Amino acid sequence: MSIKAIKTAVIGHPISHSKSPLIHNYWIEKHGLNGGYQAINIHPDNIRTDVQALVGKGYAGFNVTVPHKIAIMELCDEIDDLAKSIGAVNTVTIKNGRLYGTNTDAYGFIQNIKQNAPDFDFTSGRIVVLGAGGAANAVLYALLQEGAQEIIITNRTREKAQGLAAFNNKIIKVADWGDRNDICSGASLIINTTALGMTGKPPLTIDISGADNNALVTDIVYSPLQTDLLKQAQSHGFQTVTGIGMLLHQARPAFKLWHGVMPEVDKTLEKLVLA
Repeated sequence: MSIKAIKTAVIGHPISHSKSPLIHNYWIEKHGLNGGYQAINIHPDNIRTDVQALVGKGYAGFNVTVPHKIAIMELCDEIDDLAKSIGAVNTVTIKNGRLYGTNTDAYGFIQNIKQNAPDFDFTSGRIVVLGAGGAANAVLYALLQEGAQEIIITNRTREKAQGLAAFNNKIIKVADWGDRNDICSGASLIINTTALGMTGKPPLTIDISGADNNALVTDIVYSPLQTDLLKQAQSHGFQTVTGIGMLLHQARPAFKLWHGVMPEVDKTLEKLVLA
């Protein structure tokens, strides 16, 4: 008797840039599994009906990307403590018609930094976080778990940033978006969690020249891989980490949830995704 194919996907809007299908289908083939993973464009207005359609079609689960990471929470039947703490869901498992939400972004973010900048000390210096969307939740959670002592978050809508500062009001402070250049002065770590600078999106206009000489700059945007922010950082001699590693590592625990196998990030996969 043949084993039933495990259908999984990533949902978002837009979604054409997503490299998640390459990653998951590579692992499915590598481990000899019966299944498939696809990118599905879901407009925010249709999220409830379209997600229910996935359930009806027998999907085992799906990843969630911009702009659905917070909205999807209302559709989940259960959300684990990790996702509750972060305040966003990026991975959903479907069992018996019920949706179970979790979050692997914090794991992916930290693993990416530790792999590509292993000597970076999260406890030293000011950390600047740009943006207050679903990904920012996970980044802030991860930074606090790593012992960050001073974080400044800024967002075009200040109220959203203030909401995230509630993670830890002693460590996380809010700055106006118009002051983003100033707060980067002396910063040891600058993180862009916005979609600004992504292919098809408006540019991220910022001057980070005043950051600490040993600053690390990372961008969760991976399309393009070398964003204007990272190019600017490199021109000033700062260390940079691209966003593709976060995507690769956050995918691992999601894959394990659906297939029971914890995959590895190897050079073949990295080349495939970057091709």
